[in-house]
Amino acid sequence: MKKLFILGLFLFISNAYAQSVTGKWYTMEDGKKKSIVEVYKQDGKIYAKILELVRPEDKGKLCDKCEGKQHNKPIEGMVILDGLTKDGDEWNDGKILDPKSGNIYKCYIELEEPDKLKVRGYMGFSLLGRTEYWHRVK
Repeated sequence: MKKLFILGLFLFISNAYAQSVTGKWYTMEDGKKKSIVEVYKQDGKIYAKILELVRPEDKGKLCDKCEGKQHNKPIEGMVILDGLTKDGDEWNDGKILDPKSGNIYKCYIELEEPDKLKVRGYMGFSLLGRTEYWHRVK
């Protein structure tokens, strides 16, 4: 009985400390904060939208290089991560939009540390791409 109690306590504590990819994150560029995005779960999939562009010179910018319905839409409020599904420790099979270039890439995300999110965008296969690290807003 004592072992069962200890096992239950261990599972409870490990779940309490388990972190989620959801929440607010700073995107970074050249070591500086670029934007605040909110990663959220909807219908079992992960999405992210830009809540705020941090740099004053970026405020009010439009996605002039985006195509389709995103063309010339405000970057703030834009969904940039779309439809990632859980696969082990990572979320993949989704897409990421780069508002700067208007390009859409395949992507996956993975929590590397409780407050550090690895975001990998790529074309074709994941060896040909770029990795960013987002930092949790505290």
